[in-house]
Amino acid sequence: MTERSEGSVVTEQEIARYVDQVRAALGDLAPTVRDELLEDLPEHLAEVAAEGEGSLVQRLGPPEMYAVELRTAAGVAPPVTVVNLDQRIASAVRKGRDRLRGLDSRLGPPIGYVRLSEFLLLLRPAWWVLRGYLAAMLITVMLTGNSFGLLPRLGGSGLAAILLLAVTVTASIWLGRRTDRLGRRPRWIVHLGAVLLVFFGLVGFLEADSRAVDGYENTYSPVYTDQYSGVQDVYVYDSEGRLLTDVRLFDQNGQPIRLGAPWCEEAQQQLQPGPDYVDPMRQPYPYCPQGAPFQVRPTVPPTDPSAAPAEPTDSAGPTPGGTPSA
Repeated sequence: MTERSEGSVVTEQEIARYVDQVRAALGDLAPTVRDELLEDLPEHLAEVAAEGEGSLVQRLGPPEMYAVELRTAAGVAPPVTVVNLDQRIASAVRKGRDRLRGLDSRLGPPIGYVRLSEFLLLLRPAWWVLRGYLAAMLITVMLTGNSFGLLPRLGGSGLAAILLLAVTVTASIWLGRRTDRLGRRPRWIVHLGAVLLVFFGLVGFLEADSRAVDGYENTYSPVYTDQYSGVQDVYVYDSEGRLLTDVRLFDQNGQPIRLGAPWCEEAQQQLQPGPDYVDPMRQPYPYCPQGAPFQVRPTVPPTDPSAAPAEPTDSAGPTPGGTPSA
């Protein structure tokens, strides 16, 4: 018997059965050619079985496909029969796996490891935590319909978010420590779920970043609508028609309203780096007072022409004649 990792074995009967199936797939060849192709096959299969876990079919593919590879390596024409779809898929999967192994070996040394997969194995606990976080966010989005946020708030509760994270992260770590013990199909389901969570996370992070950028632009950039697209400045007057300066506008939520942009040279200079720089959010209206549409001067109360002139007040100072007053 040939030993396999983790104490499992590949029996000689399994190797012999695989060889017989390959021989049957090469039945159209001359006996001498077929025996030459199969001469070292049992020893090769024993070495392959001893290198790792999995059956011979899992590691080498179906015997019929392996027979096609033997023909190709020996330069023998393939049989007339067409290779079925399953064999083509198995061959493509095997070739892709070989390419990934080669890429794994090439990317490892630049980061100080023999293989890149050795480094990625060290990151598995971090991925388990991230997977639990993404699962909590997915549950929240599905149950509440809210958009992706920083915490998975159920009903707007921070405590519920922390409890949900504790459950999903713990479950993800528990699953991660036992994934290698699962069967082939359950492992594929776990991997497919991980891919879906990664896709969900990327979409959610992009959406959150877009909301953050939009919020920044709405707060720190001028707001233009179709109605106010041509506004360059804002001028506020009081009930007496006097122009108000150092004015700031806010909406009902306390968010600043910014319309227009400084157009006069003095206001633009205040936006340039230097000692006179003014934060655009702190620059009050009007930007350019000299452009006000109405220049109203303070009114002076009218005088009554019939009113008698005011009598001069007595003072302790000298009189025009130079004599002190009594």
